[in-house]
Amino acid sequence: MKYGYARVSTDDQSPALQLAALKRAGCKTIFKDEGLSGATAKRPALLRCLKALRPGDMLTVWKLDRLGRSLRDLITMLDDLRARSVKLQSLTEAIDTTTPTGRAMWQMIGVLAELERSLIIERTQAGMKEARRRGVKFGRKKKLSPAHVAKARKLIDAGERVEDVAALWNVGRTTLYRALAG
Repeated sequence: MKYGYARVSTDDQSPALQLAALKRAGCKTIFKDEGLSGATAKRPALLRCLKALRPGDMLTVWKLDRLGRSLRDLITMLDDLRARSVKLQSLTEAIDTTTPTGRAMWQMIGVLAELERSLIIERTQAGMKEARRRGVKFGRKKKLSPAHVAKARKLIDAGERVEDVAALWNVGRTTLYRALAG
């Protein structure tokens, strides 16, 4: 089945050009979001469209920028479509994943996505390394200080129940047991 998706950003824009092009391209069902910026996270018609797509279906859009809020968002969506065996056609950019050229474009987008992910990981790791050098501690703060653990150990050794000792610091038994073991 061939589905179409159209989106216009403001209420004063008309989706007529997109809708006509999608109909000419043979779309049987067209989903339309109006007055929604690409930056808007909730695009109800797009969500309904993505849910309707099945393996072998084709999603046709006027332009790729109608799908994604950003390059990263677009790449994520394209990866999802590929994993679900859904074909993609962009009328303006002449991308059609049923053709060799279209598949090549899709693969280039995938390569760019992988590069972007690698760069993000690299920058994140460098930032974390620099933060550690400055003394920033990562992870969750311990619920019990070493002094609390020492006091808890003394109380338990003196015969107090673990549940009662844990309640003193508003923690569960498991948290107390882990602190005592560490």
